[in-house]
Amino acid sequence: MTFTARRVRLVHLPGWGTSSLVERDRVFTAAGGGGGGDGGSGLRVHAVRFGPGQELLGGLQAFVEERGLRAPFVLTCVGSVTKATLRLANASAENTNEVLQLNERLEIVSLVGTLNAPAHLHVCLADGAGRTLGGHVLGGLEVFTTAEVVLGEAPGLLFDRQMDPATGFPELVVRPAGPAGGCPGGVQG
Repeated sequence: MTFTARRVRLVHLPGWGTSSLVERDRVFTAAGGGGGGDGGSGLRVHAVRFGPGQELLGGLQAFVEERGLRAPFVLTCVGSVTKATLRLANASAENTNEVLQLNERLEIVSLVGTLNAPAHLHVCLADGAGRTLGGHVLGGLEVFTTAEVVLGEAPGLLFDRQMDPATGFPELVVRPAGPAGGCPGGVQG
């Protein structure tokens, strides 16, 4: 297995309030998983922090768009929010109205999913008593104190969404990336 650190830098993004961004581009390759035509991909890691009052989903989507990430996903997230809008598990393509709007201080216990447009994220939140609830993120994740997010990107892949008649929702389609998405093996100059 080869681990190659490519660059580390600290950047302030204008207009992002008190947030700071630490980007760590690393390429991970392993036998059978390094991209060489076997369906595998390299891995890049990006980390971003959002501050109080920022909207997490919109901020993540802007980050992905600004960076031109073609196969982005959430590796981990810790932090807290004061608002959240979630679609519950019993929603369907015909009945998408099962929506929960929360307006209280909540800890982010988990945030997972893919960030290609449209993003598909699920969150688990804990209230002041430690009770958890979760669902599909529709937006409105307003940061309370901080949201520290680590994103992964598979440079050898392209994530897309296509309507699936079986589910009634746009579902993930994974394709090999073209030259703009990275060279085979996941290692870029």
